[in-house]
Amino acid sequence: MDYHITVSKIINLLKENDLWFETFEHEAVRTSEEAAKTRTGYSLKQGAKALIVRVKKSSEKYFAMLVVPADQKFDNVKVKKLLTAKDIRFATREEVKEITGGIDFGGVPPFGNIFGLKVISDPSLFSNEKIVFNAGDRRFSIAMMSKDYKMLVKPEIKNII
Repeated sequence: MDYHITVSKIINLLKENDLWFETFEHEAVRTSEEAAKTRTGYSLKQGAKALIVRVKKSSEKYFAMLVVPADQKFDNVKVKKLLTAKDIRFATREEVKEITGGIDFGGVPPFGNIFGLKVISDPSLFSNEKIVFNAGDRRFSIAMMSKDYKMLVKPEIKNII
């Protein structure tokens, strides 16, 4: 199958660093719940949900990535306070595609560093030994060790749920 180029970027990064991972090819999924059903041996809680948000400060606007367990939602108030933002909102479908080189909602991987985004992960994500996520395509998932994710992406770890 022909997947988005980000899939091979992430696989190459994992191989170059000699890290354990496994892959899943499946029907296109859009939600974390749909994805969890396709990943045998993994729970919804192990899903790493990547959300791109637009952060607005007084005169500055930028995009950031929030990563939370797939069974959770981020707390808007906590994130606004953490980022000292006037407002935050989800990036639109068009903004997500522009930032990620064409990845659609539901396919965005938690590797915001690949796209030049600041990445903030909730510490609860790392209570899982392994995490799993769509890897740049809604038809392809990768599972990896959460400690390896932390080492590769170097997210800011803050309570955001």
